[in-house]
Amino acid sequence: MTTTFRRSPLALALLGLLYRDPMHPYAIQQRIKQWGKDKVVNVGQRASLYKTINRLREAELISVRETERDQQYPERTVYEITEAGRVACHAWMAEMVATPRNEFPEFPAALSFLALVTPETARELLTRRREALVARLADLDAEAAQTTRMNLPRVVLLEDEYLRAMTDAELRWVDAVSGDLTTGRLAWDEASLAAFTEAAAE
Repeated sequence: MTTTFRRSPLALALLGLLYRDPMHPYAIQQRIKQWGKDKVVNVGQRASLYKTINRLREAELISVRETERDQQYPERTVYEITEAGRVACHAWMAEMVATPRNEFPEFPAALSFLALVTPETARELLTRRREALVARLADLDAEAAQTTRMNLPRVVLLEDEYLRAMTDAELRWVDAVSGDLTTGRLAWDEASLAAFTEAAAE
């Protein structure tokens, strides 16, 4: 069954967290947030977490270690990684690190249809995106300063480095396109687009 399991960032995170310590789902969710991994792994929906746990268990990548019972809390099932799970974790890591993959994010998809709005609207939207990117960079820099004071190993912060580099690159690209929209080097109108569509259809 493990060969047909469709990996995901959340599934990898679950295996990665259980690699060293058995945990129940609530502890897993809290650990992801405490370690800041929620910037790269979506754990906002608890249903998705439990669904992924069930899939990993069905694929025999994790198993139930015990069920904790406490009068103050509901029963909690503690999971642990299996040997097959360790093998899968390493295989997924190798594939995800070494092989680029087209993940179809929203922003490029929206850019592919930017001609549906006017250049003025496009410039306004990119200005708003720029403000959000600047704020994100500030947050990332503040977090980096905090982790520097904590003297954490660099290897556990590589995703933060990557996110900052990608955000900075996107900001510079947005600035360049906004500049072209402002100067008119990038422009379009309904007539030119209609002519292009007719020519492409011939």
